[in-house]
Amino acid sequence: MYRLFDVLFSAVAAVLLLPLFLPIVLILRFTGEGEVFYAQERVGIGGKKIYILKFATMLKASPSIGAGEVTLKNDPRVLPFGKFLRKTKINELPQILNILKGDISIVGPRPMVPKTFAQYPEPAKDKLLKVRPGLTGIGSIVFRDEERYLDGLEDPWGFYCEEIIPHKANLELWFVENHSLRLYFLLIFLTAWVVLFPESRLPFRVLKGLPEMAQGLEASKLN
Repeated sequence: MYRLFDVLFSAVAAVLLLPLFLPIVLILRFTGEGEVFYAQERVGIGGKKIYILKFATMLKASPSIGAGEVTLKNDPRVLPFGKFLRKTKINELPQILNILKGDISIVGPRPMVPKTFAQYPEPAKDKLLKVRPGLTGIGSIVFRDEERYLDGLEDPWGFYCEEIIPHKANLELWFVENHSLRLYFLLIFLTAWVVLFPESRLPFRVLKGLPEMAQGLEASKLN
């Protein structure tokens, strides 16, 4: 059933978004480094290697310079037009093709790069590998402003591993345990909602029983 909705919604979205994609492709082609798309290796269902497609928003050498796998607030590796694409999440929309291909679903645990996935607790890995990852999900909604948590830290990767990953794992496990068609549609709606209203607390009011955020993580967001 989920796969049917994935294909239906993605096919419609691909047609409707084509007029938006064309000018973005032209802008990216003739600005920055001239790259339009970026294919990044991620961990798919069953541990399968997949490559998710995004609009290029950062310098090509980004993974090997600066903060590496994590992106910081006002990260100098992000290209000027890329800032707009990332803020609006438009940079993620080419993954419609990944959905049609069957690599990911519209809703599910966010597929991790291998280096990041390796930091997840083993019990969480086992459960998450049994579920098709998603374009969006509860982890993506709660950490929609992830850069904010890492702003000003001397060791952003260390904080990411020690504080953010454990909470993300708990959130994704909550999704796996509560997965339903109702939650599928609700998370799609909430994703659109927080893009329009980034400071909204609606997800926390609507979704019951979400894992509580650790004090260190909550304090980091307030700084």
